[in-house]
Amino acid sequence: MKFIPGIIPPTSYPQAYWFAYCQDKLLIVKEAGRVSPPLVATLAEYGISTHSVYYLGTLDGYPAFAALLADDTAIPTDLELLGLRQLFSLVADEWFYLAGRARQIIEWDKTHQFCGRCGSTTTVKTGERAKLCPNCGLLSYPVISPAIIVAITRGNEILLARGTLFAVPMYSVLAGFVEPGETLEECVAREVKEEVGLEIKDIRYFGSQPWPFPHSLMVGFTAEYAGGDLKLDPAEIIDAQWYKADNLPLIPDKISIARRLIDWFSAKTPIG
Repeated sequence: MKFIPGIIPPTSYPQAYWFAYCQDKLLIVKEAGRVSPPLVATLAEYGISTHSVYYLGTLDGYPAFAALLADDTAIPTDLELLGLRQLFSLVADEWFYLAGRARQIIEWDKTHQFCGRCGSTTTVKTGERAKLCPNCGLLSYPVISPAIIVAITRGNEILLARGTLFAVPMYSVLAGFVEPGETLEECVAREVKEEVGLEIKDIRYFGSQPWPFPHSLMVGFTAEYAGGDLKLDPAEIIDAQWYKADNLPLIPDKISIARRLIDWFSAKTPIG
């Protein structure tokens, strides 16, 4: 699947992919075990009307749109609504990321109907992904909240923790949002100190991943243990332990950068 981003939609097209959200769930076609977004010229072919519509670009040569549906939209029997997290194991990574991009743009549209400075109704700026206030001129771009995520190793062990928000007893690497005026590396060291009380060293960039829950950009790092004893922040962490590659607890799905970090550790670490 090849996606080419864009802002200005084509003037005509016979079919397009529609990444449409209703009550934070994605509209999908599910047939013969295959899941995909509707591929039609317009959702009116299903008797569905759209509120906000944004052009995303092209997916395998077809135009792709993000759309918001009314909360009370009647969903035809040949379509279904699924939460984005439910799509993890059902679709290709590229498909998931584009659905996530659509969700972030729709979320931005929903939360920027009015100017944050003067309260006037905003308009969509032509040729740019931005909302414009016609009264005071304020431009509002889609919100992106940078967050770090870090794999801390100690010899042939990795630190994994269970967060207070995990619904299941799953363990993952540490993460946290970047504060204003803070570098990414400073954020890594601060979050580790705050959440588990440890000092770290040799902080290195690993990779990044957009995370549309609702609008994060996860920036991954690796680091080495430098000192200290585990002292957990009870507001954030239920449990944290050092694990070897052959004795890992329940960990995140493969689509997440958290899992990529854990897999990186497992691949480079001798068993035992």
